[in-house]
Amino acid sequence: MRQGSMNTLGENAQLALESILQEPRGEVPSWLLNIMEHAALERLAGAALGDYAREPEQVYLACQRTIGTCLLDQWIPRNPLTMGDHGFVGEARGATTGAERIALDGLLIDSPEAVAAHLERFAFPRLRAEIAAFDEDARAQEILAGERGLQETLGPDILKSGYGFVRFPTLGYGAYGYQPYFTAYALYPELIERHFSLQADLALRHNRAAARAYVEGGLPPLYRLDHDMADSRGTLVDIRSLVRLWFPHFARCLQPLLEARVRLIWHCDGNLMAMVPWLLEVGVRGFQGFQYEDGMDYTRICAMKARDGEPLLIIAGVSVTRTLPFGTPADVRREIDWLVANGPARGLFLGASSSIAPGVPWENLRTLVEGLRYYRAHGRGTA
Repeated sequence: MRQGSMNTLGENAQLALESILQEPRGEVPSWLLNIMEHAALERLAGAALGDYAREPEQVYLACQRTIGTCLLDQWIPRNPLTMGDHGFVGEARGATTGAERIALDGLLIDSPEAVAAHLERFAFPRLRAEIAAFDEDARAQEILAGERGLQETLGPDILKSGYGFVRFPTLGYGAYGYQPYFTAYALYPELIERHFSLQADLALRHNRAAARAYVEGGLPPLYRLDHDMADSRGTLVDIRSLVRLWFPHFARCLQPLLEARVRLIWHCDGNLMAMVPWLLEVGVRGFQGFQYEDGMDYTRICAMKARDGEPLLIIAGVSVTRTLPFGTPADVRREIDWLVANGPARGLFLGASSSIAPGVPWENLRTLVEGLRYYRAHGRGTA
């Protein structure tokens, strides 16, 4: 759905595509709002109380259309079902969500030595087998069919961009738990790098297929990379170790996408300022999801350039941890204005900084939607 088929897009999706391409427009497109409170979803969608639980996809999509969403990457209409009026209602407990015992392939993960043993006995052989069996043609067609199907579901006025099908090496805390994994990271760096290397070998094959899907299918040339690598204090591991162990493998597996001229942006959780220059050096062209209160310097980042000297592409959002739940409507308006005033002149999207949890005052949510509508219609002048 690149320039050759732009006439098939509705007005909002057209605005999103032109902003991805960083064409000079004054209007600011809206990114999706993932609202977790059922009553708020229903109110925005014009649905009756209880309709979301009965018809989650229909109500969620109606809400996005009412909001005026121009760009949607992650299609998660059932995600709010994990939330009640007072927060999370799921029962699953995993390695990072309170599991009392972590066992993988019959091996108890209770020490860094157990992590090392599992990597060598199970994880590495599994990755090698996946690499050997990988079918690039089938994967490219699978990606293309999935993206086309979701675009059809959304309709012509919401542009579907990439999420969930590009691979790259990740930290293994999700499988092994924080303490066992990060202790192993410190004690066995050669083993951890071998894990990154094998992940990247497999990711390279996935990403060649993804690049083919982008080129052959004319998909909107944007993809959001997403992996939590920081908390409020900074990166989860020392940035120097990431530069040595992780970044080389991260960089090499993204090459097919960069060669296909796909714009890669990075989802920010926590304080990632130490990673920002290295991400830009690799070829990342922008960012989404700023936790300003944790030290993410929005103004500074928006003034940076991609490695080719072009402005960054930024998906900015009103804070879901500070302004929306605890501020006033005036605070919400002021933050939207600040995001626009300090954002890049071309390639700016507006939304919320992450999912909007239950408990946000309705007046704040309404003010956010009104602010998005204002900048979508009136903009701030042509760059």
